[in-house]
Parts: sequence; structure tokens; C-alpha cells
Amino acid sequence: MHFPDEIIVLAQKIVTDFTARGWMVATAESCTGGLIAGALTEIPGSSAVVDRGFVTYTNIAKMEMLGVQEQTLAQFGAVSKETALQMVHGALFRSRADFAVAVTGVAGPGGGSAEKPVGLVHLAAKARNGKLVHHEMRYGDIGRDQFRLATLKTALEMLVTLGQ
Repeated sequence: MHFPDEIIVLAQKIVTDFTARGWMVATAESCTGGLIAGALTEIPGSSAVVDRGFVTYTNIAKMEMLGVQEQTLAQFGAVSKETALQMVHGALFRSRADFAVAVTGVAGPGGGSAEKPVGLVHLAAKARNGKLVHHEMRYGDIGRDQFRLATLKTALEMLVTLGQ
């Protein structure tokens, strides 16, 4: 797989820094379909850092694999801050990782609404020590590939920041 250089640089920083500290990462991915775990495992030595990845594209997968509450999905929807927070919490506590990152969004080209337009994504990163970061990004209708790469870049940046 060929990732853009800026993605490789971020992934390399995570692998290097987290290896030095003995930290591991878990990913919970919906709209990126495993790209975050894929970018990290592109780096030699990533087996010291990547514990596991959850690709939870459906609501049922989010509930079964990550413990997202059905009530959360019914009230706020899959693409919401609340769902992202439950995803990241589930990934962290259903793994041996020290850090987790979760993403859920509307990649397009269809599927958007006035309230949740194409290009909207909620990202959450959490450390086992309790540090938590959430970002709501609105990339716009930039195309599926660019949306997924932008989400991937933001997720990696969040892990870098959380690990500092």
C-alpha cells in the first residue's frame, strides 16, 4: 500500500515514540475501514506498538465489538460525538492498548444530510490514564479517498498529541 509521505511520517513518529515508552495502540474504525491500523503497520517494528484494530462499519459491529450502546446509536446516530467516545472507550478497554483512537463519519458521495453532511467525521482518542480528546471535523464533499486520508491524518495527529 502506498500512503502519502505526511501519513508515513506521522505513523513513523507514533511507532518510534510509543516503542520507546512501551506503549501500545488500538484502533476503532468505521469510515476509514482499517486505514489507521494499515498506516501504522506499514512501519517496520509496528508489532511492538499496534495491539489490535476494530473495523466496525455497521451499528451491530459497533455494539458487539466495542460495546456502543444501542440507545446511543438510536438517540445520536452512528456519526456523533457520543458514538465516537463510546467506540474509543470500547477499543481501549477491549484491548491491551495504552491508547486508542476511534473514527466515525460520512465519507460520501451519498449518505449525508443537512445535519450530518458528507465530510463530517467525529474522532476520539483516549489514553488509559484518562486523557481524552474529541474532534469534530467537517472536511466537506472532497471525495471519498481524500476524506478517508484526511481522517487518517487527523487520527494519527491525535495519537501523536496524546502521547506527548
